[in-house]
Amino acid sequence: MKKTFLKLILFALAIFIIGTFYVGLKKTEIYDTKNLIGTNLDNFTLNSLNEDLEINQELIKENQYNLINFWASWCGPCRAEHKYLMNLNRNAKNLKLIGINFKDDKKNANKFLSKFGDPYHYSAADSEGKVSINFGVYGIPESILVDNNLKIIKKFIGPLNQDEYKDIINLTK
Repeated sequence: MKKTFLKLILFALAIFIIGTFYVGLKKTEIYDTKNLIGTNLDNFTLNSLNEDLEINQELIKENQYNLINFWASWCGPCRAEHKYLMNLNRNAKNLKLIGINFKDDKKNANKFLSKFGDPYHYSAADSEGKVSINFGVYGIPESILVDNNLKIIKKFIGPLNQDEYKDIINLTK
């Protein structure tokens, strides 16, 4: 009797575990920030990475378009997208790049920019990552295209690629 009861409990537990995994794997909810597009950027203030300057929403209002890029020196995909940021700096006339260094050491961030080039018009530091979360950033790299009315035009999750580079150029003409 005891063995049968134990087998029944183990069987029920196995069914429960398999059912939980099955439901979890079939769930199609994916992290998505499309609901941010068309909304206005919230107020924020960050200290500049190297200068005595505050980076905030007022700075964004000065430029026709802004690409806010969240990056870190320890981030491999950030290295992969860096050439596209450098090209945007050179080729996008109505666009300013704002780099927000995410949970990084200032010394390492500056070493990265020195080695690979600094594409940013303004660089801010978010050493604890708290402000970046308010932007809807949960991983890096991520980029947000914003106009001078603080309206979010587009969000890019993951490293920028050639197609996204072209999209940004076309959107900011």
